Amino acid sequence: MSRTNIVTALAAHVCVLIDYDTGHTELRPAVPEAAALGTTVVPLQNAAPSWGTVEVSAVLPSSVRVSLRWRVGAVSALLVTMAAWAPGHHDKRFSRLVRLACSGRALPPATTEQARYAVCAVRWISRLVPARWACLEQSTAAAVLLAMAGRRAEWRHGVATDPVRLHAWIADAEGNPVEEPQDTALYTTTYTPDGPGPATRAERTADRE
Repeated sequence: MSRTNIVTALAAHVCVLIDYDTGHTELRPAVPEAAALGTTVVPLQNAAPSWGTVEVSAVLPSSVRVSLRWRVGAVSALLVTMAAWAPGHHDKRFSRLVRLACSGRALPPATTEQARYAVCAVRWISRLVPARWACLEQSTAAAVLLAMAGRRAEWRHGVATDPVRLHAWIADAEGNPVEEPQDTALYTTTYTPDGPGPATRAERTADRE
């Protein structure tokens, strides 16, 4: 199995292996050998030991009023995201959505305002989805909406501990979470449109030049 897109998120008491090619996530006790697995190793912020794994699923409210144009676009973005989410084996949904969220990598970066409009428009339309439609699905749809507008989304996926949990969100050009609660700062980024591991502003700038 290729380890190109496997991330080992490593804390003092636990490590989380995330395979972004297959969607497989594995929780292991933290061991010195974890850094020698041939994967991308991302140090996590230290927290109290916990062995639970959850994914943030709360539907956050929108803080800005978006125009009809963004709302109409959000409908199309949601349909595209559902087309990637629904077919095939459900174990592959995660990896399919990751690829879709990163599909606008070559586009010019979105402004903070555009990112906010996209996130809020998707949250508006997500209320009508009669199925699980949490952070991964919503952030992917927001990335699709920005790509439809000709802009690159700074999509992020990360891990936090105490308990161990996963989250996906959209960031601005500076790396700040867009339309997210304050506790998103507890998550360490493990994947971006540039691949495994956190991306610094300098790395993102160099990639676009």
